[in-house]
Amino acid sequence: MPERDFTSLRTFLGRMPAIEQPVETGTGDDGRWSVKFSIDIDHALAWNVVQELGCVLNYLSLGERLPTVFMPVSPAPYLNGGPRDYLSWVIESTDPAFAPDKCREWLESRLPNPVDDPSQWESDDDDDDAADDD
Repeated sequence: MPERDFTSLRTFLGRMPAIEQPVETGTGDDGRWSVKFSIDIDHALAWNVVQELGCVLNYLSLGERLPTVFMPVSPAPYLNGGPRDYLSWVIESTDPAFAPDKCREWLESRLPNPVDDPSQWESDDDDDDAADDD
């Protein structure tokens, strides 16, 4: 199986709010790949990031399902201080033909732009909540 190039996907994910370094990668013997990272769940935009990634990677539409799965992974809660300290997120490919760079292209074309501008990640609900606080 040829070596996968994760450079552009790792760089893109690293620019997103709340995603922490390092972004780890791996490829199985069958050619399917994965990317694993942590999200700072105390970051104001953490759940916006989770929701956007989940939408694009898991269920963009019935006609445009990507061969990917985005999900949390954690050791058992009774080990290592519990899931809060060790919760990670993984993107897994389900088709060896779907390259990491293609995944980055899909994300880049559908996530807030520019991806590293926090104001682009705020939803209308966030604005409503701020107005309610006034």
